[in-house]
Amino acid sequence: MTVLRARGLGKSYRRRWALAGCALDIPAGHVTGLVGPNGAGKSTLLGLAAGMLAPTTGTIEVCGGVPGSGPAQLAKVGFVAQNSPVYPALTVEDHLRLGARLNPGWDAALARDRVERIGLDPGQRAGRLSGGQQAQLALTLGIAKRPELLLLDEPVAALDPLARREFLQDLMASVAEHGLSVVMSSHLVTDLERVCDHLIVLVDSQVRLTGEVEDLLASHHRLSGPRRDLGTLPGDQEVISVSHTERQTTLLVRTEGPILDPAWTVGRLGLEDLVLAYLRGPGAEAPRSLEVVR
Repeated sequence: MTVLRARGLGKSYRRRWALAGCALDIPAGHVTGLVGPNGAGKSTLLGLAAGMLAPTTGTIEVCGGVPGSGPAQLAKVGFVAQNSPVYPALTVEDHLRLGARLNPGWDAALARDRVERIGLDPGQRAGRLSGGQQAQLALTLGIAKRPELLLLDEPVAALDPLARREFLQDLMASVAEHGLSVVMSSHLVTDLERVCDHLIVLVDSQVRLTGEVEDLLASHHRLSGPRRDLGTLPGDQEVISVSHTERQTTLLVRTEGPILDPAWTVGRLGLEDLVLAYLRGPGAEAPRSLEVVR
């Protein structure tokens, strides 16, 4: 089952394309990581999926319907924007009452259980909560809506390492318990590695890579060996990145077949290596706007 399908999807602002020619099939029941440098189109894609933006070109279908097309469709999608959007003057309890009034499928018991479990004071104003507590409150509102798809736009970017880990652990527990599908954008590759089993890489407003993380890692290899002309490579080996020294060539290639040339030393990749290679592109420096935080 596909929770999000896009074909030829594009969004432009005057003369600038924030997203262009996007084709995606995101499977249901997965946690999908959405990664790319600043300005790549991550927030635009999430805004289109939530129905907050209308596409300039192409189509997008979310949970079997058109985003933002009516109350029934809006109820299927939860969206937590950047900076943990809560209302500073309202208490935690006020947020839960507001969630109940705005969402027909609101699970009041779930919301109260989460607030109690993570130690939030219902009478505390949201503006006096820590960054981690505000993020947890925003996540509570998104989950208690009981959506089929939860969209998270940089939910942990402003949190310290402990708060990030607690947030992600709580997210994974909710995914396991409630069968959520999640699409989460982040600059923090190591956080995605902890929680995501599906990946989308956006570069220059276009999809550069998408697929199951396990399959992507299995089909990419780092090759190192004596310096050579890339024209001698087999036709089924797609070069993703390349570097040369006077005597050595190092490549990252994508192929479904085995590496048979004995001159190559074959190395395994982690998710961080894979993502950075696609962001870097052949012969370019790694983008500085992508953070790798441990």
